[in-house]
Amino acid sequence: MNFSCDKAEIEMSQRIIDGHCHVASVDFTPQVFIDGVIDNMLAALAAQGLMPPRRKLTDLYMKNMQDPECDELVSQMDQAGVEKAVLLLPDFTYVCRDMRLTIAEMFERHSHILKKWPDRFFVLAGVDPRWGADGIELFERGITEFGFSGLKLYPPCGYSPSDEMLYPFFEICAKQGAPVVSHTGGTSPALSFDTFQPALIDRAARNFPGVNFILAHGTGAGLEECVMLCGFRPNVFVDVSGYEDEMDRLRLLLTRRINHKLIFGTDWPVFRMRATLKDMLHTLSSDSEIQARFYGNALQNFMGGTIYRLLAENVDNSSGG
Repeated sequence: MNFSCDKAEIEMSQRIIDGHCHVASVDFTPQVFIDGVIDNMLAALAAQGLMPPRRKLTDLYMKNMQDPECDELVSQMDQAGVEKAVLLLPDFTYVCRDMRLTIAEMFERHSHILKKWPDRFFVLAGVDPRWGADGIELFERGITEFGFSGLKLYPPCGYSPSDEMLYPFFEICAKQGAPVVSHTGGTSPALSFDTFQPALIDRAARNFPGVNFILAHGTGAGLEECVMLCGFRPNVFVDVSGYEDEMDRLRLLLTRRINHKLIFGTDWPVFRMRATLKDMLHTLSSDSEIQARFYGNALQNFMGGTIYRLLAENVDNSSGG
C-alpha cells in the first residue's frame, strides 16, 4: 500500500495484514458483554454532561454489529489497502449463557466465512478449556478440517492462560505450527479482571517453547509486562490493537526495543463508530513520532511481515495436508 506522504509521513509499500479483527455480529458476542460496553459509554458521556437515551446509544452500537459474513469488513480492507486480516473468535459460551449460538456453531460460521473469502482471512478460534474433551476435539477439527490457523484465548472468562487445562490445546498448536493469541487488559464489566495480566502467559511460554504466543492489546494496562515478556521470551509477541485509544502508550511502546515483536492490529469493529480501517491506517502513517521509530525492515514486519511468518508454518501444514 502506498500512502501519500508529506514531511510528517513516510511511504509504506508492502503487504498489510490486520492482525486483530472480529466478525461484527451479535451472533458471536454475548448480550451481557454488549450491555457492559453500553454502560461504560454512558458513564463516559455522563461525565461530560451528556445524557443520550440508552436505547439510542444501543441502536448506534448495534448498527455496527451487522456484518455477519464480513462483506463490509472486506470493503473497508480494500479501501485501506489491507490485504488480509486475522479474525479472532473467543469462546464466551461457558460463562455467558445468553449466546445465540454454541461454540461449535460459531466454528462452522467462521469456516463458511473462510470459504467465502479464501484469500482474505485467517481465523484463530478459541474453546473454553472447561468444556473438556469435547472442546479439545472441536479445536483440533477447527485446525485440521476447517482451515483455522491458531488458538484464541480469553482469560477474563475465568481461567489463567497457563492453566494446565490448556496444555492439550497447546500440544495441538505445537504439532501444527499454530500461534496462540491471548487477550490482555480491560474487558466488559461482566467478566473477571483478575486473569488479564500478560505475565500469566509466562509458564505456558516456557513449557511450550515451540509455540508462539501473541499478547493482545499491548498498549493497554499490561504494557510493561508485555515489554518484559517480548524482550526475554523468544516465542512471545504483542499486537497493538486498541491503539486508537492509546496513541501515547503506542509511542512509548515503540521506544522499548521490542519493535521486532510488534504486530499491527485494529480490533475492528470495536472502533467502527468513530473510524474506518482507512482512518486507522492514516492515524499511524501521519504520526511522525511513530514512523520515526521504524527503520530497516521494522515497518514492513510490523504492518504484516511478523504475523504472516507466525502463521506461515500453519498455512504450509494445512496446504500440505
